[in-house]
Amino acid sequence: MNNPKSKLLKRDSLTGFLFSLPSIAGMLVFFLIPFVICIILSLTDSISSMNFVGIDNYLDIISSRTFRLAVWNTFKFILVAVPLIMIFSLIIALFLYQKLAGFEFFRSIFVFPLVLPVSSVILFFQLVFAENGFANDFLTLLGLPVKNWLDSSSSFTVLVILYIWKNCGYNIILFLAALNSIPKVHYEAVEMDTDSKIKKLIYITLPMIRPYVFFILVISVINTFKSFKEAYILCGNYPNENIYMIQHFMNNNFQNLNYTRLSVGAILIFAIIFVLIFILLKFRKNGDAEYD
Repeated sequence: MNNPKSKLLKRDSLTGFLFSLPSIAGMLVFFLIPFVICIILSLTDSISSMNFVGIDNYLDIISSRTFRLAVWNTFKFILVAVPLIMIFSLIIALFLYQKLAGFEFFRSIFVFPLVLPVSSVILFFQLVFAENGFANDFLTLLGLPVKNWLDSSSSFTVLVILYIWKNCGYNIILFLAALNSIPKVHYEAVEMDTDSKIKKLIYITLPMIRPYVFFILVISVINTFKSFKEAYILCGNYPNENIYMIQHFMNNNFQNLNYTRLSVGAILIFAIIFVLIFILLKFRKNGDAEYD
C-alpha cells in the first residue's frame, strides 16, 4: 500500500520541477551552452577552420601586454574603488540611520544617480572634467596648473569618482537595511554601561551587520566589472592606458570579430571572478569561525 504522504511529496516535487523548467531552459540556452561553445572556440585556431590548438591561445593572451595591462588596471580599480565605496557608503548610512533633520531628502539625493540615464551622467562628468570644464576652472582659481583629466593618469581618479557616485546609493540602501535589522535591545543593554557611540559601533553595529557587509562587498566587486559602460562613453574604445580595463579588451576583440581571442578572454575573466569570489567566501568563513 502506497503511503499518501509519499505520493504528495512526489507530486510536489514534480510540480516544482515543471515550474522550474523555464528557468532551467533559459539557463541552458543563454548561459551553459554558450559557455561550452566558448570553451571549444578557445581551443581552436579560428571559428571558420576550427582546428584544435590546445592552450596556445591562452598562452598568447597571457603573454599579451594589452591583456596584462587590462587585468592590472581592473585589479587596481577593485583595490582602490571597492574599499572607498564601502567606507563612504557605511558612513553615509550611519548618518542617515540617525534620522536627523532632512535625512529623507539626503537619502533621495544618494539614490538619485541610480535612476539617471548613463548619457546624462557622462554629460555631467564631461562638463566637470573636460579641458575647459569646472574642475580646471577651480584649479585655475586656486592658481594651480590645469590637468587633462580624461587623457592622463588622472583619468583613473575620474573613473573611481564616477563609480562611487553612481553606485554608492545602492550600497547605502543595503547598509540601511542592515542597520534597521539590528534589535534595539542590544543598544539599550550597552547604554546601561556606556553612552559612547564609538563603542556601540565597534561592539554592536559592526558585528551585527557582518553578513550584510560581505554581501555588499561582493556586489561592489561585481559592479566594478559593470563600470565599462560609463568608461566607454566617457573615453571611447581606446582610452588612456590607466583606465584600459578587461571590458575594453573584450569589447575591442568583439568589434574586430576575433571570436577565438574573445572566447579565451571570457574564460579567463570567468576564472578571475571565480577566484575573487572564492577568496571572499574563504575570508568570510574564517571570519565567522573566529567570531563564533
